[in-house]
Amino acid sequence: MKCIVGVILILAIAAIGLVAWLAHWSEIAPSDPPERASFDSGLVEKGGMLAALGDCAVYHTADGGEPYAGARPLPTPFGIIHATNITPDPQTGIGRWSEAAFKRALRQGVDRAGRHLYPAFPYDHFTKLTDEDIAALYAYLMSRRPVTAVAPTNTLPFPYSIRLLMAGWNLLYLDAGAFAPDPAQSAEWNRGAYLVEGIGHCGACHTPRNAFGAEEVDAKFAGGDVEGWGATALNDASPAPVPWDKDAFVNYLLDGWDGSHGIAAGPMKPVIDELAALSESDANAIATFVLSFQNRDDVEARAEEAQVFAQARAFGGSETPSGGPLPDVGDSALGRGVAIFARVCANCHRANAQAAPLALTSTVNGPDPRNFLHIVVNGIAPPEAAFDRSMPGFGGSLTDEDLVDLATFVRSHFSREPAWEDLPSGLEDVKNGG
Repeated sequence: MKCIVGVILILAIAAIGLVAWLAHWSEIAPSDPPERASFDSGLVEKGGMLAALGDCAVYHTADGGEPYAGARPLPTPFGIIHATNITPDPQTGIGRWSEAAFKRALRQGVDRAGRHLYPAFPYDHFTKLTDEDIAALYAYLMSRRPVTAVAPTNTLPFPYSIRLLMAGWNLLYLDAGAFAPDPAQSAEWNRGAYLVEGIGHCGACHTPRNAFGAEEVDAKFAGGDVEGWGATALNDASPAPVPWDKDAFVNYLLDGWDGSHGIAAGPMKPVIDELAALSESDANAIATFVLSFQNRDDVEARAEEAQVFAQARAFGGSETPSGGPLPDVGDSALGRGVAIFARVCANCHRANAQAAPLALTSTVNGPDPRNFLHIVVNGIAPPEAAFDRSMPGFGGSLTDEDLVDLATFVRSHFSREPAWEDLPSGLEDVKNGG
């Protein structure tokens, strides 16, 4: 049945794409690479900030590769897409792209040669950039060191390898054009909206996607899936027990850490490292915009209740903070998990430890166990601004049964949420790189 539905969806997109072919994009003639000295230094500096906020280096740099030279694999439900070389190399990069060609790629998702780009390159967000910011980004990238490097071929099975399908996708989902401020909102809110919806493309990870790979507009910031991790919901579905406030959100953006929420890990870690270029005023604007999607009722009461629960569940070894013993759970997953936690985790995660209380973290309270399992198996290489908050991985010293038992205990003891389902399957995904 799923196969039949998939075929119907593909045929529908193909039909729309065929119609869109009438609006075929022509090639923009190659131009000579501009001289780096031709760009104003202030414009280049501004472009560097935008590139950092857009995670350009993160996604266009392979592990151990030259910055912006591409080749990083990006797994999608449709196959693997490799990031392209965006250095100003004239043969393998964008050195022969004019600013007009660059603008078309960001606004319409079409490259210099007239080929449709895949929305793994989030042009559906970048289209919102102003002409001035596109010019700054172009100046910055054209000022980088040229690197000769050809990205590996995408591994997309038929029919996803047919770029023409993207014409149909664009008709359905691309709202091309620069950002339009909301006159009913403050200047700070609008600045945050511009950064989040545009160059920051936060919804690309934090919003679920439909069968076509497009963001579900009715579930903005409801959480997504990225590189085998669950991207946390940023709207009312946020699993954070202590409601985020502006200071906490700014702390997290600039430092990758907040004492009432925990630390950035997984795919969010390099994003936080890039945000070091963000000004405090822009960080505040982003916080203002994102927090407008969250429930702001009874914030203080909810925060106090969460702190009280966290203190009550703080782990002091074999006893609770009140001095009474932990429940006798015998030789069950919970019982084995208690013993593993006391042996492996309690030294750093006991009451009054430096780490954030586990009961306050979205990792423990979120609906997806993979984030917790990723951290326990592989550890945490913290953001640069929180370098002293590293955590070793235990995937080599704990058995799969140990890891499942530990997750069972941590979820039960430090959260009021339902038990995670099918932990063995989630662990298998994590260990297979999912």
